[in-house]
Amino acid sequence: METSDNATEAPDEAPVPTGIAAQDWATASAEPQYRAAVVDLLGALAYGELAAFERLAEDAKLAPTLGDKAALAKMASAEFHHFEQITDRLTAVEEAPTKAMEPFAKPLDDFHRQTAPSDWLEGLVKAYVGDSIASDFYREIAARLDSDTRSLVISVLDDTGHGNFAVEKVRAAIEADPRVGGRLALWARRLMGEALSQAQRVVADRDALSTMLVGGVADGFDLAEVGRMFSRITEAHTKRMAALGLAA
Repeated sequence: METSDNATEAPDEAPVPTGIAAQDWATASAEPQYRAAVVDLLGALAYGELAAFERLAEDAKLAPTLGDKAALAKMASAEFHHFEQITDRLTAVEEAPTKAMEPFAKPLDDFHRQTAPSDWLEGLVKAYVGDSIASDFYREIAARLDSDTRSLVISVLDDTGHGNFAVEKVRAAIEADPRVGGRLALWARRLMGEALSQAQRVVADRDALSTMLVGGVADGFDLAEVGRMFSRITEAHTKRMAALGLAA
């Protein structure tokens, strides 16, 4: 088999973690503000996973076939397992999971109430778009967390299979009726705007989290980087829309 001209070049090396990212939880959590930020982050992530479980279970009721219903039920089960991983971690570091989640329950519930899908396809697009935006956001932050917390966050962001499932079903629906594409594209744009606005409001309301994003306890994160982060999230959303067969 032929090789490309650059096949012998050394692969790019991952950047060496520095600051908090090079520390473990026992060391990093000695800083009270960092500890508070991580508790907030895990509380938000835990409630997000619980809400995802509830939403997928509800979506399963709208599924047009038994196979679709079973697939969504399996994904819901995976989301609940992620929820348990996070709450177990909070308990292990002597933080009450319900107390950590409480500040994020109303904002997330409000978001889901304001973006309630009207049918099966809108539900698929909402889960795909909303969960992907949240995952991108948490992955951006994870790079600057201590090694133990980073490993946990990355592990609970593992794909449950919903992305491929949603792409397959939405593309099939558009192929069967192209008019569906315009409606779902408008719906996805609305979801993107609501999700980003909600994320920004939540961060602004939590001092420890906002400090983590703009500097202070998180090394190298400044206001300009926050802007670049949201630009990267928006770009990833555009690519996912294309995968769905929708205009961003």
